[in-house]
Amino acid sequence: MSTSTASKRPPAASRPSRGRGRIAAWRDAHLYSLISSFGRIAARPWGTLLSVGVMAIALALPFCLGLLLDEVGRFSGELRDSRELALFLEVEQDAASAEALAETLRADPRIQQVELRTPEQGLAELRSTPDLAGALAALEHNPLPWVVLAMPVAGTDETALADELAGHDGIDLVQHDDRWRQRLEAWIGFGRRFGAVVAVLLALGALLVVGNTVRLDVQGRADEIATVRLLGATDGFVRRPFLYLGACYGALAGLLALLLAALVRLALQAPVATLIASYQGDFVLASLPLPDAAGLWLGAVALGWLGAFLAVGHHLRHAEGTE
Repeated sequence: MSTSTASKRPPAASRPSRGRGRIAAWRDAHLYSLISSFGRIAARPWGTLLSVGVMAIALALPFCLGLLLDEVGRFSGELRDSRELALFLEVEQDAASAEALAETLRADPRIQQVELRTPEQGLAELRSTPDLAGALAALEHNPLPWVVLAMPVAGTDETALADELAGHDGIDLVQHDDRWRQRLEAWIGFGRRFGAVVAVLLALGALLVVGNTVRLDVQGRADEIATVRLLGATDGFVRRPFLYLGACYGALAGLLALLLAALVRLALQAPVATLIASYQGDFVLASLPLPDAAGLWLGAVALGWLGAFLAVGHHLRHAEGTE
């Protein structure tokens, strides 16, 4: 009995070979679906270009908006590092009054550095600006006041300090950029929220585009799908080539969206450099961040896959309902 039982068992060496055979069959099936998807895309280049182009534009717009907001935020961060307070004294204040105020500020523990700027220094700085040099040359006397530049200690409430110094005798105006920086940061926050809403809407549009494209392909092969299902094909077998097709659409759209974003950056680089140079700044646009670019491409592939999954699933449910 033990001999007959042992003879019915498959050899142990054949079990790993069967496992390897199943893995090879699974690999070949997926590879065939991928290659056939590329073949369907290449068979209709103009239709593919239209679908991929619409998806790419829908993906590139929020991506470029996000990059723009990141650049504005980076520029705002550089401005945030400049925490200097400019105290403009009243015009009738003389050098002795300016020096006395500077000594008072140096004794304040909230201020780490104080610098005096004479009216002559201010006028010379303005004259170095080409747009103002001609107008300033016609002045008969220097109308500029003494200016005290105060750098607060890190962590100091700069707004409260500026308000306190504004009430000091002899100070006509306190220039502090914190308020407009707060407004800028509020606008950046609004822009990010608006960009997120736009990204969701355009991603939905891209999903509908690839879903409709795959739906047309499914309808064109409805008889083939019905035949293989009668032969016992599972829903996963039917879905597989269309999922690869949608993923290929998304991959191509992601690459085209990155190309469009790079072209937009290239087109804006020179005007932005000219604009920043007019303000005597050295801010430059950053290159496309690699993690963001990879995220865009992977998101495009996922959208293509999801659109195809929904389109094929709808067809299969409709086919089951009519059987």
